[in-house]
Amino acid sequence: MDRRAFLKATGTGLVLAPAVLSGRAYAQDAIIQFGGSVPMTGAASETGLNVKFGYDCAVKFINEKMGGVDIGGKKYRLALNLFDDASDPARATSLIQKQVDEGVNFFLGSFGSNIVLPTCAITEAAGRLMVQAGGGSDLIFTQGRRRVFGLFPRASRQFASTAAMFKTLKPQPQTIMFIYTNDAFSKVSAEGARKEVEAAGYKVLDSIALPAQVSDVTDALGTVRAANPDILVCSTHDAVSILIARQMVATNTNVKMLYQTLGPQTAAYMEALGKFSNGVVGASYWDENAKYKGSIFGSAKDFAEYYRANFNRPLTYHMASGAGCIVAYVEAMKKAGTVSDRNAIRDALAGLDQETFYGRIKFTPQGDGDPVLLGPMVVQRQKGNLAVVYPTEAATAAAIYPAPPWQERT
Repeated sequence: MDRRAFLKATGTGLVLAPAVLSGRAYAQDAIIQFGGSVPMTGAASETGLNVKFGYDCAVKFINEKMGGVDIGGKKYRLALNLFDDASDPARATSLIQKQVDEGVNFFLGSFGSNIVLPTCAITEAAGRLMVQAGGGSDLIFTQGRRRVFGLFPRASRQFASTAAMFKTLKPQPQTIMFIYTNDAFSKVSAEGARKEVEAAGYKVLDSIALPAQVSDVTDALGTVRAANPDILVCSTHDAVSILIARQMVATNTNVKMLYQTLGPQTAAYMEALGKFSNGVVGASYWDENAKYKGSIFGSAKDFAEYYRANFNRPLTYHMASGAGCIVAYVEAMKKAGTVSDRNAIRDALAGLDQETFYGRIKFTPQGDGDPVLLGPMVVQRQKGNLAVVYPTEAATAAAIYPAPPWQERT
């Protein structure tokens, strides 16, 4: 399925491995190549690989099921040239700069704002384009860039639907506490979330900052037990979310609802925590039962069926958002009628308002996802599966609240 080439740059110490070329070689057809880096190893690899599989899925479908794509009267196949950035921003910037120097025009994003932010600065300065589903930091979209587009709303705008979900809980929670890691996404996400819950009338007891890299949170959990909030909101990435949940179980730190921005959506989270994952709440930007439909893949359900028939990695919304990046590029190129005029394609992306299997893709003037059309649903782990609990019209189950104490979960 994948073609991997292991490359090494001489004289620099930079390892350019592994590179991934998705799709078959079609010598008779013109090729649109997408470059970029993805965390295939390192701290962000669980979600990074999910996004990469979404890229792979879209390229495979368009090449093999659609026979390529017609742009300006010419047929094109798609190819990926993605490298493992090992979850390291310095490595990622070197990889992206090398691809810029080699003439790559169209980039897909890595995962994590700490990587997307410096890499999109490189592509922007070079006049190249990036469409990504891995960086939500406000800084990506508020520093005047015109050539980077994100399928998610910026971090400060992502919590509105969750605050609205809190209002549906009975009995009504009264107090909320925050834990966040001090990185480009999580800090801004927590600040935005705090504004949303305070505007909704909840009392915030405390907001605890953790280092970006942390291996123990027992002191923070001691503060949580002393404050005893109804809801604990963790603006954290996958590995830290698992760490917090594990240590909450070990220290018998119970709250009525645990919300974690990233983590609960993944199979790795459930595998790490088992029955203790049940009851934990998070955000999801896509669900296969949603009533979305577009010209590529068909419906959300069609995408899920195609993905599972061709890939073994458990499906999460990250695969859909990765595939959505490819779809956004293709739809913009079709509207622009060109694969060579970067300015025309940029303008087509900026003006995109497209119904797709992922939802209605539309960007703000600053390039992040429309906060209403591309904002998250709220999901909860229930009996080992993910259930949509908000918005009501999309819900597949009612939220479990209060969650049972850790030792009573099954």
